[in-house]
Amino acid sequence: MAVPSTDIFKLGFIGAGNMAESIARGVSKSGVLPASSIRTAHPRPQRQQLFQSFGVSIVQDNAQVVDDSDIVILSVKPQVVKQVLLDLKPFFTEEKLLVSIAAGIKLRDLQEWSGQRRVIRVMPNTPSAVGEAASVMCLGEMATKKDEERVTSLFRAIGKVWTADEKYFDAVTGLSGSGPAYIYLAIEALADGGVAAGLPRDLALGLASQTVLGAATMVNKTGKHPGQLKDAVTSPAGTTIAGINELERGAFRGTLMSAVIAATKRCHELSQS
Repeated sequence: MAVPSTDIFKLGFIGAGNMAESIARGVSKSGVLPASSIRTAHPRPQRQQLFQSFGVSIVQDNAQVVDDSDIVILSVKPQVVKQVLLDLKPFFTEEKLLVSIAAGIKLRDLQEWSGQRRVIRVMPNTPSAVGEAASVMCLGEMATKKDEERVTSLFRAIGKVWTADEKYFDAVTGLSGSGPAYIYLAIEALADGGVAAGLPRDLALGLASQTVLGAATMVNKTGKHPGQLKDAVTSPAGTTIAGINELERGAFRGTLMSAVIAATKRCHELSQS
């Protein structure tokens, strides 16, 4: 059972989409904050009912969200961030912290459009929906140690959190932001391979997804290098090395590296536009 936090603050979401829902659910479920300390503005009726179902308060508009919150998480589409922040600029004060999870929007723009100097930028990814996010955060010039601790606690409620310089964020997007899609392709391909080898589809997909989960957990929990773990499965003239030989012939590792680099490049292009 989660132990309630002794540091209770008011958390608001500008934007009530899937990522906001994942964070709000994780935060309340883990005991970081009670759901009564979380609010968002009236979204579509279906979304409103969803947030209310686990105790989040629905207020009249985004201005009230800012006014009623100590930390404001900006979770709208990147293309509307500028207008949203310009509209809310009069309602921000020095006592409030702005946290943006909008992809590609730099700290300097967030600060300029909102008038805020206490800003933190976070890049989570979609496995936040199941509490297994990989999130990276960078701090604005006036963000305090307390701000960092609070935001870390929020995003730990949905997975793991790292702190890095903003210059790495395009590459973070290329790896952990887009990376789940690469792994979904790998799971699908492993399952297809199982079917091609004669397995029933449901068994092949179950084995493929659990195998990927198990392998990732081995890396995370043993602390061993992936190469070391790979070697432990790969016996001389055995089945695994035969499979690895085919992966190497198909440039498996090089292709994954190229995917990360291509996504990083595209993220950089988008952030410049």
